[in-house]
Amino acid sequence: MSESEHKKYTIGIVGPCSAGKSSLIENLRQYGYSGRHIAQEHSQVPHMWKRIVDPIVLIYLDVSYTVSMKRRPLDMNSVEFDEQKNRLEHAFQNADLYLHTDHMTIQEVTDNVIVFLQDLDIPVQDS
Repeated sequence: MSESEHKKYTIGIVGPCSAGKSSLIENLRQYGYSGRHIAQEHSQVPHMWKRIVDPIVLIYLDVSYTVSMKRRPLDMNSVEFDEQKNRLEHAFQNADLYLHTDHMTIQEVTDNVIVFLQDLDIPVQDS
């Protein structure tokens, strides 16, 4: 698959720390999809997600500060966490799918995303 074809079917995934992005990308790979974490939460450039990846689909995974710290305790206070969400605002506004993952297992997140991709007729890549 050429780079342009690969980009054409790339699924961009954004969200604050510990929302489940890496786990979702790993699971999507098992289903033949190419997901890419776009580290928008660490960038001051609001549209970085589009400039770097320009995904065919943008998925926003959200999580509360409390659940984020339970999943992966980080040296981050709630103000810093809120700043991540501020940096994600442009991606949030442009997301094709939003999932709040506080009460979801990674398999539930994956299942929701797979159904969404199938409804959009996004082909698997099996590269």
